[in-house]
Amino acid sequence: MTSVHGGPLDIPTPDGIADAYLAHPDDGEPHPGVLLYMDGFGLRPSLEEMARRLAGHGYTVLVPNVFYRAGRAPVVELPDFIDPSQRPEIFEQLFPVMQTLTPDLAMRDAGAYLDWLTASPQVTDGPMGTTGYCMGGVLAIRTAAAHPDRIGAAAAFHAGRLVTDAEDSPHRLADRITAELYFGHADHDHSMSADQIKSLEQTLDTAGVRYRSELYEGADHGYTQADTAAYNGEADARHWRSMLELFGRCL
Repeated sequence: MTSVHGGPLDIPTPDGIADAYLAHPDDGEPHPGVLLYMDGFGLRPSLEEMARRLAGHGYTVLVPNVFYRAGRAPVVELPDFIDPSQRPEIFEQLFPVMQTLTPDLAMRDAGAYLDWLTASPQVTDGPMGTTGYCMGGVLAIRTAAAHPDRIGAAAAFHAGRLVTDAEDSPHRLADRITAELYFGHADHDHSMSADQIKSLEQTLDTAGVRYRSELYEGADHGYTQADTAAYNGEADARHWRSMLELFGRCL
């Protein structure tokens, strides 16, 4: 682990300005770029801490507010710790915002985020990584499919709805992906059932994608998020080991 610098910045996109957080080693040298996608609760201090932790392992980490069209983060007021009783009220406000972020808009934004990283003197030439949590895991996989020439590794943790009946379901993008993938599925996750996991793996196998898909037994959806009641320390530690192994191998 090295000392890191972190702070806010703004990223120009085709649709406006996305507020974001950037963390990088404080050594004046370029490092592989990583695009870290937030969960549904949004860009907040706990995700900034995750970015700094990842940066301490030698990466330049960008965390955009993917809901920037609805306002700067936090888009809705959040408590310091999110317990189950607060989730319905929070998602009542967030769900309409989430619905407006279509795959087309999200991938248009992804191009802008990757352009910014590519142009940054703090980022090395070569493949970049992406990782995401909950809805961010879906965005990470979509980004790997939309930018196979740029993304060398992508990880998705407790990601839901990776397999749906929709024509643009994330799993149907497998044949566009050249990156190595990692999936850390939450146990008993209603948004990603055992049958959906099996379908995902079959599709990836057919497409010849390099990947690991693991079930985190006993871990709830959201197990990496330390400011929520779903947090699971053991599962979170496993997530860090797996992600760092992937990025260390591919970036």
